[in-house]
Amino acid sequence: MVKNLTARDSDYSKWYNDIVQQADLAENSGVRGCMVIKPYGYAIWEKMQSVLDKMFKQTGHQNAYFPIFIPKSYFSKEASHVDGFAKECAVVTHYRLKNAEDGSGVEVDPTARLEEELIVRPTSETIIWDTYRKWIQSYRDLPILCNQWANVVRWEMRTRLFLRTAEFLWQEGHTAHATEQEAIEETKQILDVYADFAENFMAMPVEKGTKTEAERFAGAIETYCIEALMQDGKALQVGTSHFLGQNFAKAFDVKFATKEGKKDFVWATSWGVSTRLMGALIMTHSDDNGLVLPPKLAPFQVVIVPIYKGEEHLKQISKKVEIVQKALQAKGITVKYDDRDTHKPGWKFAEYELKGVPIRLAIGQRDLENGTIEVARRDTLEKETYQLTDIENKVEHLLQQIQDNLYRKALTRKEEKTYKADSFEEFKSLIETGGFVWAHWDGTSETEEKIKQQTKATIRCIPIEKEAELGKCVLSGKASNQRVLFAKSY
Repeated sequence: MVKNLTARDSDYSKWYNDIVQQADLAENSGVRGCMVIKPYGYAIWEKMQSVLDKMFKQTGHQNAYFPIFIPKSYFSKEASHVDGFAKECAVVTHYRLKNAEDGSGVEVDPTARLEEELIVRPTSETIIWDTYRKWIQSYRDLPILCNQWANVVRWEMRTRLFLRTAEFLWQEGHTAHATEQEAIEETKQILDVYADFAENFMAMPVEKGTKTEAERFAGAIETYCIEALMQDGKALQVGTSHFLGQNFAKAFDVKFATKEGKKDFVWATSWGVSTRLMGALIMTHSDDNGLVLPPKLAPFQVVIVPIYKGEEHLKQISKKVEIVQKALQAKGITVKYDDRDTHKPGWKFAEYELKGVPIRLAIGQRDLENGTIEVARRDTLEKETYQLTDIENKVEHLLQQIQDNLYRKALTRKEEKTYKADSFEEFKSLIETGGFVWAHWDGTSETEEKIKQQTKATIRCIPIEKEAELGKCVLSGKASNQRVLFAKSY
């Protein structure tokens, strides 16, 4: 198998696209800005879904599903929400096609115009809060803890597979609460769930914080986020959790009877992660040999490749592999046995290296005689010969080592590329170098915008767990009581 991967150092963007396409993760579709997620890529997304879905349910959430179409009038009810999404909306205006009179094909039937246009959901707050109005009358109906797995459409002009596409897959949680404090606690709880998933499953360290007013979700009082640093020194927002206050409840007149018998508006949150996580996974761990997957999210954690001459040898090896495979599966390890006769072992080795399979086992006739097996780990490309005795426990231990090693490597890289700047010259130099830069900011949108215009860096988050530190804004020189996180971003 010949790999044609661009080196990261020569063209990072092309390297990323090469991996997405050559590792069989996704490809561009016939629809502008939309992608086809291929089976191997979707298998990774399913792993992510499975883990996150379990985490949501463990915190009391239930899955539901809401319509993909939203009446245009719903968007008019929350002013900042419509302002935030107006330029990205796809609009359905007609409900029927007809054959063109000149025989050229089909055309939109002008007599089939909808009375009210429908928006293809860019996010579901409006349709869900219109629904919640029917579900909520009393404090006894609260909290509502709903999540949906769905697709959304945001009409992006510049697209990149997984990172930014016109249609993408995600989950969006929408919860309703009786008190402000309950809603805020929910928002923070979900942020912790996202950070837990990123660090312990994706092996990707993140920074937690809140967004500035300019970067907040449209219609939110506060947006909490997790930010990750990619290998090229750019930041990627990989999860957000929004405290919506009573904005949507007021827009859709969602009131409830309190325990005291009074009427009050419901408190709301929304939160989501998307297939952008796939892009984060690729850019955090992969190398010039291809995709590198953390074992906890790999579609199969171990691939076994037989090395044989002739059918008789293959039968002998397959009998031994069956025993090994069952022992590994009994440990909960996912295994693929590739006994295809259409490709040689070397070709298969290159294929699974490109696809990021954490461990490759190779077994030949000599291994059968010696009771051994060759073990290759994807993260370091190291190979070692193991005795088959107790192989399942050895592989289980090795998978955890790989998971831990990937996190350590990513954490070390983040720490090495995280800086502090105290002057604007120093700030500009560090931003150009690439990485996270902690710097003082005077808290004004004007300064935030000037820094963005002059350096292309944005405030990724305002920390929620760091201590106050008095200082002066790197640009304006005005007083500041803490550093905020800057970076160039995707």
